[in-house]
Amino acid sequence: MKTYRIAVCDDDEDIVRALKIYLTAEGYEVLTASNGMEALELVLQGNVQLLIMDVMMPKLDGIETMTRLREKSNIPVILLTARSEDSDKVLGLNVGADDYVTKPFSPVELLARVKSQLRRYTGLGGIRREEKEIFRIDGVCLDDVSKTVTVDGEAVALTPIEYKILKLLIQNPNRVYSSSQLYRKVWNEEPLGNDGAVAVHIRHLREKIEIDPSEPRYIKVVWGLGYKFAKGE
Repeated sequence: MKTYRIAVCDDDEDIVRALKIYLTAEGYEVLTASNGMEALELVLQGNVQLLIMDVMMPKLDGIETMTRLREKSNIPVILLTARSEDSDKVLGLNVGADDYVTKPFSPVELLARVKSQLRRYTGLGGIRREEKEIFRIDGVCLDDVSKTVTVDGEAVALTPIEYKILKLLIQNPNRVYSSSQLYRKVWNEEPLGNDGAVAVHIRHLREKIEIDPSEPRYIKVVWGLGYKFAKGE
C-alpha cells in the first residue's frame, strides 16, 4: 500500500505538531515547514503529494507561496485560514488552492478533506478504467490518460480541481450543470453554502483556456441555471 507524503506549513509550532500527529496516525509521511520559502523547497524537491499551509506566515505568506508554487507544481493544496479571513479564502482559490479549512479546525474534517484531495490527485477510486480517453472539442483537448490539457496545441497547467471541472464539462458538452451539481460531482460533498467556490474555479479555468475570459468561447454561463461547455455554437 502506497504511503503518501504530505507537507505541513505553519508558523505555529503547536498546530504543526498536532497535524503531524493526526496525519501520521493515519499512515501518512509528514514533512514540516514554518514559512512559505521552506514549503516551496519541500514541494519542489519532489515526491510530495499534498500541501497543507497557513495563509498568514512570515517571510512568504500562503498566497504568495501558492502563486509561486503553481508555476511549477499542480499538487493539491489545502489552506488554513482564520474564520474571519473570507478575502483570503477567495484569494487563495483564485491563485490555485484546492480547498481551505478554517481555524480552529476539526481533525476529522481535515483528514476527510486530505483523503478527498489525494483521491482526486492520484486517481484512486475516482476514475473508472473505461473513462480514460481523449476528449477534444474545437481547440481544447483533454487527455485523461496522461492527465494533460492543451488549448490550440499549447499545454495548459490546471490544478486538480480545475481539471476535474473541465473533464466533467467536456465529457458532457452543452449539458448545463448548476453550481451545486458541480460541487457535488467534483468535490464529492454537499455544497453547504460553498457554491461560491465553484464560481472562483470556473473563473480561474476560463483565464487559462479562453482567449478572452470575459467573452468565453467554451465555458459559458446559462443565466440562472449554471455552466456548460459549448459545442457547435
